[in-house]
Amino acid sequence: MKVKFWGVRGSIPVPLTNMQLQRKISSVIQRIKPEDLATPETRELFISKLPDHIFTTVGGNTTCVEVLLEDETVIIFDAGTGIRELGTSLLKQDKHIRHYHIFFSHFHWDHIQGLLFFSPQVYNPECSITFYSPVKNFKEILSNQMKLPYFPITIDEFRAKINYVTIPQEGVMLGDAKIACRPVYHPGGCFAYRITENNKSMIFSTDTELREADFLKNEKSIKFYENTDLLVMDSQYTLDEALEKYDWGHTSFSLGVEFASEWMVKKVVLFHHEPLYEDKKIYDILEKARWYANNLYSFSPEVILAREGLEIEV
Repeated sequence: MKVKFWGVRGSIPVPLTNMQLQRKISSVIQRIKPEDLATPETRELFISKLPDHIFTTVGGNTTCVEVLLEDETVIIFDAGTGIRELGTSLLKQDKHIRHYHIFFSHFHWDHIQGLLFFSPQVYNPECSITFYSPVKNFKEILSNQMKLPYFPITIDEFRAKINYVTIPQEGVMLGDAKIACRPVYHPGGCFAYRITENNKSMIFSTDTELREADFLKNEKSIKFYENTDLLVMDSQYTLDEALEKYDWGHTSFSLGVEFASEWMVKKVVLFHHEPLYEDKKIYDILEKARWYANNLYSFSPEVILAREGLEIEV
């Protein structure tokens, strides 16, 4: 399976500001030497050596992650503003995908606010979209934010063939892939998802405040977490912030690494970034998380930073 990130921020979209862009440009200028500009090759070499926090951007869209299964089934986790970028990309690539499977972790605004802009897919009568959630009658929840006075278009104006599936306790099957879910701690409730396909597995666990119970080795936890190939994990806070914001429903990057190590997860992706953080701070967190993983535990997961456009093969 292939995983691609379209929205990685938490709480609210945060576009790059003029001041932030100017600081990036200033940082580049300060590093340039005359010899770096001598030839096209030296210029390319200079650019290739720039730190990621200068030359790239983490991105400002809210939660949306695409998973492409081996049979090319498209699974989408959450419909934050990143889903608009996904829809636009598919249109530009002229990919005639006709069926989409959208799984909702929960229904806070930053996880559903892009759904009306998943265009042209939701307005294309040739498309079929299946929505999934363990929450009963969740169609009503989605419909309530898509009506006057909140928005001029209602969910009933979607032209795609829409289906709603309440996920049973045993999970659902899509081809050879099994999608299981598990409740995680977050105000108002939230669910993590695990996809297993041909002995490969990934977990999507956004908006998760890890608690002591999540580390307990019971049968259900072992089956869901242990030896996972890829864990996309809420890591919105530093440890100090997590203590200060106890019960807010998010996890520190250090506890996320500890959790991945405890369950022998091969790769953990730091996700759902704090909207107040600039790229520099988020990349600093990545370095600290990698140090933490490599120095404090007998099992060290590979630590990856979620950024828009990142693709991972599982």
